[in-house]
Amino acid sequence: MKKIDLYIIRKYLGTYFGAIILIVIIAVIFDLSEKMDEFIENEAPLKSIIMDYCLNFIPYFAVLFAPLFSFIAVIFFTSRMAYNTELIAILSSGVSFPRLLIPYFTAGIFIMVFNMALGNYVIPGANRIRFEFNERYYHKEPVRFIADDVHKQISPGVFVYLGSYTSRTNFGTKFSMERFEKGMLKSKLFAEEIRWDSLTSVWKIKNYYIRNYSDTGQTLISGARMDTLLNLSPDEFLLRDNVAETMNLQALNKFIQKMRLQGSTRVNSLLVERHKRFSFPFSTLILTLIGVSVSSRKVKGGIGMHIGIGMLISFTYILFQQFSTQFAITGAMSPFLATWLPNFLFAIVALFLYRIAPK
Repeated sequence: MKKIDLYIIRKYLGTYFGAIILIVIIAVIFDLSEKMDEFIENEAPLKSIIMDYCLNFIPYFAVLFAPLFSFIAVIFFTSRMAYNTELIAILSSGVSFPRLLIPYFTAGIFIMVFNMALGNYVIPGANRIRFEFNERYYHKEPVRFIADDVHKQISPGVFVYLGSYTSRTNFGTKFSMERFEKGMLKSKLFAEEIRWDSLTSVWKIKNYYIRNYSDTGQTLISGARMDTLLNLSPDEFLLRDNVAETMNLQALNKFIQKMRLQGSTRVNSLLVERHKRFSFPFSTLILTLIGVSVSSRKVKGGIGMHIGIGMLISFTYILFQQFSTQFAITGAMSPFLATWLPNFLFAIVALFLYRIAPK
């Protein structure tokens, strides 16, 4: 590690964290100014606003735009080095262009690992606290959930169906449960109503009948009321679309397995969330290479020209990434390919720019 390496690393990290801090402060101020009236109306304590909302908003916003800020940081300080002929002096002293990239990638790897750790272990807990604060002090009315035509596999070979369910009363209609063994239907339960009893933690079903099947025939059991234990919690009907953002990596993996078992349509969106936690920070390295390749040459337009080109490339990348993930959510493309495809394509662009940069 040479002095010039430390010099570049300090410039990279200093510019990156400086930009992050500045933009986060501005974002927090604008966000608070937009929501402060609702916070005051709902009597949100000042301590909760600062501790539960603002402090938990900061890491989320910082990681959300981390690749963009790292790219802008590289463009900014490398353009200044090129404009001040510092890069010309470094390369003229015998340092090759590939060797010049080592401190850039050292800092880029640090930023990538740092954001992966935040995204998988810190931000999920912060999001959970922030979402709970929003539901309590920002939304004017409690959010209620109504589900229709719910199909779930609650355990191997056991499938349930609900015609409708509402969280306000924990009440469902047209309930049925089927149990299969070796692909053969063994029993089927029908009930007009089902309700969750929070005191006893059991499901209460009303006007039911059970049809059991065997090799010798079938039997029918009916009744007016019955309490039953099911591997099904009311919380599963209260899941928001952004529930994955409140789970760390281990919890998210377990949740994906559970949703797969139940045959949920959420699986693709959950897989997209998991892959994005790695593909998005990894883009820091690709954008770093593009940034160095674009801004290392001294041009007539100076820093402004470099920043303009850099912003165009970075926003094109972000737009393409958001566009491709929609194909995964709809099932038109695998979640892995949809989330990593922008990295693959822009890696090709980065390698092309890298090959022509030394010239």
